[in-house]
Amino acid sequence: MRRHEISDEQWDRIKYLLPGKPCDPGRTATDNRRFMNAVLWIARTGAPWRDMPERFGVWNSVFQRFNRWCKRGVWERLLRVWQDPDLECLMLDSTVIRAHQHAAGARKKGAMAKPAGGRAADSAPSCTSPSRRTGNQWK
Repeated sequence: MRRHEISDEQWDRIKYLLPGKPCDPGRTATDNRRFMNAVLWIARTGAPWRDMPERFGVWNSVFQRFNRWCKRGVWERLLRVWQDPDLECLMLDSTVIRAHQHAAGARKKGAMAKPAGGRAADSAPSCTSPSRRTGNQWK
């Protein structure tokens, strides 16, 4: 047994819950254990599906099967029975969008520093800003 693979005891506890048994309608799954090992490898390493080792099969096929099981509620049933302590609190980071450098508060090139008064020294007051209204023109 490899590091991230399911043990014989764990397999015996969940194999009857998995789709694809000979008594189920449709195609019989002959590689449910290999599939479970692939999902555990992804969950425990945090690697993208495309980086999954070839011994688990084609990454896209494994992902599609994982997705179908999610929609059918198979994982909920399994986790209720299994309750692996390593998967009790699983955090997934799906951040794939890069933020622009200015989104983090970096200064723009050539930007003028603001004086203590709060606005640039050579900028004119805005006519549309209610906080800048002066005189009788707004009554």
